[in-house]
Formats: sequence, C-alpha cells, structure tokens
Amino acid sequence: MSEISANNLMLAIGNSMMGDDGAGPMLFDLMQENPVEGWLAINGGSSPENVVHQVRALNPQRLLIVDASEIGLNPGEIRIIDPDDIAEMFIMSTHNLPLNFLIDQLKEDIDEIIFLGIQPDLVGFYMPMNEKVVAAVQQVYAALANWDGFGGFTLFDGE
Repeated sequence: MSEISANNLMLAIGNSMMGDDGAGPMLFDLMQENPVEGWLAINGGSSPENVVHQVRALNPQRLLIVDASEIGLNPGEIRIIDPDDIAEMFIMSTHNLPLNFLIDQLKEDIDEIIFLGIQPDLVGFYMPMNEKVVAAVQQVYAALANWDGFGGFTLFDGE
C-alpha cells in the first residue's frame, strides 16, 4: 500500500461561524467542491494543532496556511506573512495555540511553509462574511492552479 502524499497542501484555519474568520474554511470548502489538481486541503478550524498529525502524514513539499489575520490593512487585502515574523507581529488570532508554535513544529518536516493572511473586517459570532473577504478567498482559490513562489501575492512588510 503506497502512502498518500501531497506536493501541495492547504491548511485552512478559522471559524466559519465567526464572520470573516471563516476565510480559511471557505477556501477549504471551495477546494472540496472543485478540487485543484496537485493540491489537497485540510480544515484545521480554530484548533489547527489537532490536525498536525494529518499534515505530517501527507508529507507535503509545500504547505500553504490560510487564515484571516488582523494586519491593519483594508478588509480583503491579502499578504504573505513570513512565518518568522508571526510571533513579533502578535497577529490577532481566535485560535488556541499561537500560530508560530504550529509552524515551528511543522518546519521540522516540511521544506516550504507559506502563511497567507487575509485581512478581516468583522470577526464575531454569526456575522456575515464581508464581500471583499469573500472575493479575496476566491482570488486565492484561482491562484492555486498555477501557484509559484508566493502565488503572485505580496509579502507583508509592516506597511
């Protein structure tokens, strides 16, 4: 029996019942409805540390982590965030474990880890998703098929 592996794995983080925090899970849903060749997806929800074993088992060459991230930009703006900067930036997170711990754990096994943040507008129970955040998720989904480097997205530089 051959072990399943993915060259490219997208790890969605977020809570779909919390408005714009559902950006990652929305991307996961899009990928389930219309799979992208060469990509697998895991929904880590608001406790991504609970799926680390699944990520490791798939042994991806590239891991794309997608999460709504409070980075002080306009709603729906997308940035690649250097995993080494996450701790210093104190990215607002609704998750149990700081993301830099998760990424540090996975760095031991995965060569390329890309953290993609989508600026939310409102994060609150039963809030609707901002149309700009929805459009951003669709933009990330569209970029997956021909992903190279940062997928055409800009590296966050503290703007």
